[in-house]
Amino acid sequence: MSINCGIIGLPNVGKSTIFTALTSTSVDASNYPFCTIDSNKGMVTVPDKRLDKIYEIFDPPKKIPTVMEFVDIAGLVKGASKGEGLGNKFLANIREVNAIIHVVRCFEEKDIAHVYGNIDPKRDIEVINLELAMADLETVKNRIEKQKKLLKSQDKKIHSDAEKRINLYKKIEEELAKGIPLRKIKLNNDELKQIDDLNFLTLKDVLYICNVDEEFINKDNDYVEAVKEIAEEEGSSVLKLCGEMEAEISQLDSEEEKNEFRELLDIKEKGLDRMIKTSYKLLDLITFFTKNKKEVRAWTCKKGTKAPQAAGKIHSDFEKGFIKAEVYHYNDIKEYGNEDKLKNEGLIRVEGKDYIVKDGDIIYFKFNV
Repeated sequence: MSINCGIIGLPNVGKSTIFTALTSTSVDASNYPFCTIDSNKGMVTVPDKRLDKIYEIFDPPKKIPTVMEFVDIAGLVKGASKGEGLGNKFLANIREVNAIIHVVRCFEEKDIAHVYGNIDPKRDIEVINLELAMADLETVKNRIEKQKKLLKSQDKKIHSDAEKRINLYKKIEEELAKGIPLRKIKLNNDELKQIDDLNFLTLKDVLYICNVDEEFINKDNDYVEAVKEIAEEEGSSVLKLCGEMEAEISQLDSEEEKNEFRELLDIKEKGLDRMIKTSYKLLDLITFFTKNKKEVRAWTCKKGTKAPQAAGKIHSDFEKGFIKAEVYHYNDIKEYGNEDKLKNEGLIRVEGKDYIVKDGDIIYFKFNV
């Protein structure tokens, strides 16, 4: 499963600086709006000490981690939903990602212009949320008009389904017209299924990144508190980073130097690692592993995924021809050290198509096509 997160924010909030530092991808990070015209993409490996241990135990030629893609999307401004500031292109980029990482400027710096002249995280967040809501509003209005045409059908099922959908779409339209993101609206599972194909921007999970200066790496300022309040209200996540510091660390030559710098600043974990962990939690993701004579490999799937669908992450034929799965857990191989001991202890199980994959499972899929 290829997971991608779109990094958005107003111009000059530090998006491209953070993206470059965390993904080691060189992009233009100049101090002016719209310096990022095309979305830049950076693939990063997901760190997992469990994969390292499995590799150590079985010692195959290859160790392949799972990856996450970060997409640096150019700065949005007021009016983006109407095409302002290349808005249509940027909104299309956001529609393609699994989740949104919204960088909010929480630092003062007179030499870096703010597009609205002063720092106000609440206003900045509202500007972007409103533009995404207006884009979603346009989407739902178009869909209502399409469903109205189906009301003319003589087929009772088609007519009834169209009527039901129009009622739901109007409920959504009413909230979006107020600028309210759909993630703040309580929609049941049936309603969510009915709008899944519309790919609403304001339904995507959001991780707010508070971009602070060095002084507030290990304590919060009023700007950060404001972002946390908004995130709590809408059920989103928050992470604090110092983009400038992450950029400085990324320029150091060795991991040893980078770790020493972090220790001096009392930064306990890499910014990228923290971002990945928070994104995984936000998206409700887990990791399972496979192994053979050639490689050990990590795979990503949603929590609650059944064995055939997990097999499909490897290859579609694995899902189509799924027969069974031989499963044991990372904790067990870590304790016993080899599969023979696991067999003797009865810790290798055979699971069928209804088995729900657990985080840390090591699986051998059997299939026939």
